[in-house]
Amino acid sequence: MANQNFNTFGRTGTAADQAAFDVGLRAHMIRVYNYMASGLALSGIVAFGLFSSPDLAGLFFQIQAGRVVGLNGLGWVAILAPMGLLLLVSFRAAQMSVGSIQAVYWAVTALMGVSLSLLLFRYTGASVARTFFVTAAAFGALSLYGYTTKKDLTAMGKFLFMGVVGLILASIVNMIWPSGAMSFVISAAGVLIFSGLIAYDTQKIKDQYADAWGTDTAEKVAIFGALSLYLDFVNLFQFLMMFLGQRR
Repeated sequence: MANQNFNTFGRTGTAADQAAFDVGLRAHMIRVYNYMASGLALSGIVAFGLFSSPDLAGLFFQIQAGRVVGLNGLGWVAILAPMGLLLLVSFRAAQMSVGSIQAVYWAVTALMGVSLSLLLFRYTGASVARTFFVTAAAFGALSLYGYTTKKDLTAMGKFLFMGVVGLILASIVNMIWPSGAMSFVISAAGVLIFSGLIAYDTQKIKDQYADAWGTDTAEKVAIFGALSLYLDFVNLFQFLMMFLGQRR
């Protein structure tokens, strides 16, 4: 795959150039994974902070008898704000500086910690930790497959994107007319879709690096790649919690 990527942007393809490209690709992937891991850590710190402090949790949630029973106004803002920030960078990425994109990335991952804290209020700590490690192991295997496979996953990506759209629509319907069977189907589909997206996005990050190699956009590409994998990981984790989580 590295050779294929290297040849797509018109380099001469000498052994020295190929070696430089391979070294750069490895460094790029490490940077992507470091960004992603740091984002997960920030989300975890925010989630645990809210769970540990009733005063902080009260800023976002309606709490009765020590239990979260809903979101307040600020909570809804925190839950919906990541979507707005993602739309912002999707339309303004070319005009934004690296520093601005980094700020958006850290803001998104911090705000995601608010929604993730709900898992800590809903499920036991042991089941959250166990599911996190299961998700991490699955992510590692799927991302490794996406990185090493010679198969072009582009067609699978289009199918998975349609699956995400269907998942969103089904979730909205299930919110209006709740159904246990529908919830199970949505959760199972979510696990399959985001498992596939981990492999697809990993391969896409390699392709994007090939296009950005030798340009000043490589850091932006790394941040966007990390954001894609971060969202894949978080969504897979949340859907797995519905199967593996033990309620308090």
